[in-house]
Amino acid sequence: QSRIDVKDGEAVEYEVRETIWGPVDEIDYPDGDIAISWTAHKPEGVNIKLVDLETARSVDEAVGIANTMGIPPQNFVTGDRDGNIAWTIAGSIPVKGDYDPLLPADWSESHGWTGWLSPEEYPRVVNPPSGRIWTANTRVVDGEFLRMIGDGGYDRGARGGQIRDQLLAGEAFTPEDMLAIQIDDRALFLARWQDLVVRLLSEPANAGDDAELEEFLALVSGWVPRAAPESVGYRLVRGFRLEVQERMWSALMAPVREVYGDDVDLWRSPQFEAALWQLVTEQPPHLLPQNYASWDEFLVDSVRGTIAYYDENYGTPLGDRSWGELNTARIQHPLSLAVPQLSDWLDMPRDRLPGDADLPRAQGPGFGASERFAVSPGDRASGIMHMPVGQSGHPLSPYYARGHRDWVEGSPSPFLPGNASHSLTLEPAP
Repeated sequence: QSRIDVKDGEAVEYEVRETIWGPVDEIDYPDGDIAISWTAHKPEGVNIKLVDLETARSVDEAVGIANTMGIPPQNFVTGDRDGNIAWTIAGSIPVKGDYDPLLPADWSESHGWTGWLSPEEYPRVVNPPSGRIWTANTRVVDGEFLRMIGDGGYDRGARGGQIRDQLLAGEAFTPEDMLAIQIDDRALFLARWQDLVVRLLSEPANAGDDAELEEFLALVSGWVPRAAPESVGYRLVRGFRLEVQERMWSALMAPVREVYGDDVDLWRSPQFEAALWQLVTEQPPHLLPQNYASWDEFLVDSVRGTIAYYDENYGTPLGDRSWGELNTARIQHPLSLAVPQLSDWLDMPRDRLPGDADLPRAQGPGFGASERFAVSPGDRASGIMHMPVGQSGHPLSPYYARGHRDWVEGSPSPFLPGNASHSLTLEPAP
């Protein structure tokens, strides 16, 4: 039993169940309780070797330190002044026993983790022939290395692919070039979905004389092919894809849902996109959702469902549904969450933002780049640095939101500080 004392109120007691392998998941599984084993819960998973990076003088040294750092495993990319670059995993990686780590396993007889990998066993990429390294939260290894690292829910490859293609398209890059890659909001991921819905609704047999479908087609055909705040077509194509995804997932998972309930939705991988696209393009008759005579009928009804969603939730003309209306920043100070009256003093403006999750400019109302920078080694004066909000934590400081507008607009901010305007002297007490 754990206890939380509440000022001017009654204490709250709650139960925390733990095992020798880790805490028990709160989700009720039909086959019994499941314990969660996580590196951050282990003594070996926590140390302060991160500070050793401050004295690393080469890529080899930095990679070796990264492989011994006690943090939950993360991508680690580094470079040195001699032009070497490398990727590896920073953090402690357990040695897994003979079981599928994507499925629950019985560790009562043989422990699932049998030790920790040594730095020599870690996957590494050092000076690849392309001279380029990118990660973007996507899968970076396969085969035995993928089994070793595991699938922690890596992202779709759309964002990583867009970054890769821009890196491979040039030979030399300035800091401005690198910033342009980071704020790229072109809608390449949704381009094929836009083409699909345009072809679908351009068939007279599908759209007929339906005014709503004709309006949808007109808005989508003339879309701004970017996740730009003013783009209505981007938002409609995005909504159509999500509607098709939800309907197909529900249809495929119906038998599983009968056993596991709505928890089945927690299991949907970002990689479902590949199967979804294969379904809507190859259109196998035996996987057509019930109550539809054809795949075209199913997809047209998905368009109608998309339109109905906006009608029910907004009730104004479809042409007003810009991407920025949804993709509006909500960058709030913790105090204003508790005391909304302080919002005007503490929070950043509710800007309509470009970008989306599957684009290099990955940002939305509640997420985004906490930092962007591009610096050439030895030329920090030409570097660029972005931060949402400012570096000052004082709401009355003129620097409280300094740099935030550049982060929103994608304008370069200098990496180095300018001339000092104020100084603070700390003196010992008399």
